Amino acid sequence: MVKAVVLGAAGGIGQPLALLLKINPLVTELGLYDIVNTPGVAADLSHMATPAKVEGYLPPDDGLKKTLTGAHIVVIPAGVPRKPGMTRDDLFKINGGIVKELATGIANFCPNAFVLVISNPVNSTVPIVAEVLKKHGVYDPKRVFGVTTLDVVRASTFVAEIRKELSIAKDVVVPVVGGHSGVTIVPLLSQSSHPVDLSKEALGALVKRIQFGGDEVVKAKDGGGSATLSMAYAGAEFTNKVLRALKGEKGIVAPSFVDLKADPAGAAALTKDLGQEIEYFSTNVELGAEGVVKIYPLGKITDAEKALVKAAIPELVTNIETGSNYVLDIYKAEEGPSKL
Repeated sequence: MVKAVVLGAAGGIGQPLALLLKINPLVTELGLYDIVNTPGVAADLSHMATPAKVEGYLPPDDGLKKTLTGAHIVVIPAGVPRKPGMTRDDLFKINGGIVKELATGIANFCPNAFVLVISNPVNSTVPIVAEVLKKHGVYDPKRVFGVTTLDVVRASTFVAEIRKELSIAKDVVVPVVGGHSGVTIVPLLSQSSHPVDLSKEALGALVKRIQFGGDEVVKAKDGGGSATLSMAYAGAEFTNKVLRALKGEKGIVAPSFVDLKADPAGAAALTKDLGQEIEYFSTNVELGAEGVVKIYPLGKITDAEKALVKAAIPELVTNIETGSNYVLDIYKAEEGPSKL
């Protein structure tokens, strides 16, 4: 019996994500939560001829508690979508508070669940979740994941397009490391399972398209939203890998933005590659029943990729500090002035 929960289940990502989890045979119970429309989404999904039992709740009458109680995996796509001209910093001002509230619910009602964070900006919202769980004394760095799968999905699709073999997109594997916004997204195209022979200019254009693929969607939707369907697909893909690992399958490796304390030995090797210490980083991780089993180093990369990693780190450090300080400042204010 596995209970999966989607927080923000009535939104542009939440609804298709809930649909994909409803048809996943590894999910036996699906809990949905949002501030509006969740009972209707649950009723709609419950008519599908798949085994998972679905329940949807709203905030009144302990809705968050009812949704989270007994959860094994919690996926968080809650928040407002990015609009044209809106930066991920703009998003943070709104989504940070939403994520903090939901993380508090997780700490209180399902502290041992795997937490998969989709809400942008991931580089900052993952530290928010971590600090909330620390405050409540239930933090396990092995169980908190920033979902960066969409960057890998985009890289794989774009490589298949360039090769004029879109039918193989599902088989193309391009490691993407760093974070989940702009220059922090570093595709390691030299390690692609399906190499592409490109000029320096064409390679640079491909890297930029992978890094700013979200902007491409926002512009195409002309104010109508951001990447919701592709993000739901990517979120379901990563959730499925976590579900398989939870069931005992071995050797599952996937990229995720994680606290490097989840695997100190792996973190040491990665830090050597990076040339400096950093608290969180997105890289390939091996998943197991306890969460993160192993954190992988970058491996052999080109000089151009090394330059991209170097450029990503300062932005990542700032993003991480923004998320952590946001929560710590709130808790400090709640405690009041020191009596010393």
